[in-house]
Formats: sequence, C-alpha cells, structure tokens
Amino acid sequence: MKPGCAPTDTSEARAMNALVVTSSEETSVSSTQSRVTKSTTRTSSKIKPVEREHRVTNQPAFVLHSYPYKETSLIVEVFARDYGRVPLMAKGAKRPHSQLRGVLQTFQPLQVAWTGKSEVRTMVSAEWVGGLRPLERSALLCGFYLNELLVKLLARDDPHAALFDHYVAALNQLAHDEPPAIVLRKFELSLLKETGVAGNISAVAATGQTVLAEQLYVIDPERGAREAMVSDTMPVVNGKTLLDMEAGDYSDTATQQQSKFLMRYLLSHHLNGLTLNTRQILIDLMQL
Repeated sequence: MKPGCAPTDTSEARAMNALVVTSSEETSVSSTQSRVTKSTTRTSSKIKPVEREHRVTNQPAFVLHSYPYKETSLIVEVFARDYGRVPLMAKGAKRPHSQLRGVLQTFQPLQVAWTGKSEVRTMVSAEWVGGLRPLERSALLCGFYLNELLVKLLARDDPHAALFDHYVAALNQLAHDEPPAIVLRKFELSLLKETGVAGNISAVAATGQTVLAEQLYVIDPERGAREAMVSDTMPVVNGKTLLDMEAGDYSDTATQQQSKFLMRYLLSHHLNGLTLNTRQILIDLMQL
C-alpha cells in the first residue's frame, strides 16, 4: 500500500471507526490499570515498575490504529516485532507538511524509532519499507479485524516476535486472495497460542493423549480439550476438526464450519465481554 492511501468505501470506514471505539475502551482500561498499579506500588516497596528502553531505532512495525491528540498530533498504537504493542505520540503528524502524515497508515510495513520511558513514548521517525501488496475490498476489512484482535488481546509492551511473523503472513495471504475465513482461523489460533491462553488443542488436557478423529470434544477455555457431554453448552466439534486445526489444514468444509464457531467462542471468553466491532461488520458482509 502506498503512503497516503486511505479507504473510502463505507464498510471500510465502519471498520476504521470500530478501531476508534477501541481507543476509548483502551483509554478506560489503561486508566484503571494505572490506578491499580499506583495503589499496588504504595502498598509494596518490593514491586518495581517495568523498565522500558529509553531509545529504540530501526524497529519493524505496523500501525494498528491511531487517534487524534490535541490539534496536530496523533497517538499511534504500533505492533513492533521485538516490543509488542506500543503506544507512541506522533507530534505534528496531522500538519499538512508533516513527513509522518502519509506514512502512518495501517497494513504498511514500517521501520520505526521512538524515545522515552513513559507509557506513551514519543515517535522519532517512521519510514515506509514496502514489500506487501495493498489490501483491498474484503481483505481490507479482514485486516482491520486482525488489528482489533491485537489491540484488545495483547497487553502493551509484551513482545511476541512469532506472532508478529504470523501477522505479516496473514496480511500477505489476504493480499494474495487466499480464502479469508481460513486465514482468519489460522491467525486467531496463533494469537491464542502465542499469548499463552491456548495449548495443543489436539491433545486431551487430562491425559495428554491425542484426540480421536471420530470422537466428539469440547474445548474448555481454561483447561483445554475433553470429551463432550450431553450437558455441554460449549461448541461441540469432531476430533478430526481439532487435528486439522492443529495441523493448519482447513480443506475440509466441516473443519471450516466447526472451527469458526469454536474460535468465536474461545475469543469471546478471553475478551471478557469486549465486543469485536469489526467482526460484526464481517459477519454482516461475508458471514465469516
């Protein structure tokens, strides 16, 4: 995607607005976390604040979303390969002649530098690297969905280099018109695994034994796979679906259908009630 390009389609604008809503939710969560941190610090002198590097340069990153700060600046949430999700203040980025104005777009590979030790650091530079085809139409909406997942499920300053690589791969697959539903399922599972809330879904949690293809199972969000019971209200899936998902094989239509409802359930649990605004747009348009 070339610097300066912006989506104009109504659905794409809705997806961008969904991430704007996210920023207000993020502010509320951050404010609460800040109050809790200060209270904890007062009650225990042994707890030390997280040490952040004063200056970072040449860091591969993507813009997840941004929102206005004062008259001419932006707060930009970036996903950096070695630092995770980092909030940066881009001073003067809204000014007409700012070098950052056309660069800070979503889904563009960037090389970013920043400075500071506070929660919101100061962006020093951002350069467009290129190398990825632009996302268009439904692929663009899927990209916004990935970004919202990262904003709402990743803690700030929590590095996930492997997840960063999964994100780049997902964007590349979407740009090359691979089936969006399959790309999303693979990324969703990678996200839960890399953040530590999901393990090997093809193994029974209590025994460690591999699931049987013909047996029915449920995935307990806190414990893992177990055999399904009549009383279960969680999504029931075939063992073959779990084996396929773990292997990244979504060629079976039953696997595609069952994995969709399974991932929707697991994500809803780990989001703790937060709504994925872009998902609803995708459901309305594509039934993903």
